[in-house]
Amino acid sequence: MSRAQQKERTRKAIIDAAFTQLSAEKSFASLSLREVAREAGIAPTSFYRHFADMDELGLTLVDEAGLMLRQLMRQARLRIENNGSVISTSIETFMEFVTDNANVFRLLLRERSGTSAAFRAAVAREIQHFSAELAHYLRKKTQCPDDLAQLQAEAMVTLVFHSGADALDLPPEQYQQLTKKTIMQLRWLAHGAASYGRKVKF
Repeated sequence: MSRAQQKERTRKAIIDAAFTQLSAEKSFASLSLREVAREAGIAPTSFYRHFADMDELGLTLVDEAGLMLRQLMRQARLRIENNGSVISTSIETFMEFVTDNANVFRLLLRERSGTSAAFRAAVAREIQHFSAELAHYLRKKTQCPDDLAQLQAEAMVTLVFHSGADALDLPPEQYQQLTKKTIMQLRWLAHGAASYGRKVKF
């Protein structure tokens, strides 16, 4: 293994270690560099070969979390091309992500309204990327104007993130109920967007 490969492998081990340390009771702000280094199997001093400080690691985690989610939703849209409901497939995929990667999603939720302006801005950027990709998909599929596609995408993303937050604390028997409710709410939103501009006003 080359030196560059080894460095990338160690960097990934640090990122994975930080995600592993997160939980419902433990936020990123409460993580220590020593804890992360120990979990990653490196000396604390080796941490600084990869990240300037814990803040840089935290911003990287936000980027990684956003990328993981966007890649998963891209895969869901590819499955939709073959067969299946756009909204059902997307929401089921999203809820699976929240369940399987609870620590990753918690990071986005916490830092979205956390005390660090840099972290809040980083999460906002990831959500904007998420909305922009959805807006592009909506424009392509519905031929709606750019501004309306963006508004619809932002509303959908807001609703989905709220549902994801609720899913984190739900018992398993209520998980399917929340998924079905979210699908129905998004369908109402989509129908409302399709009807926008007609004579009936709400």
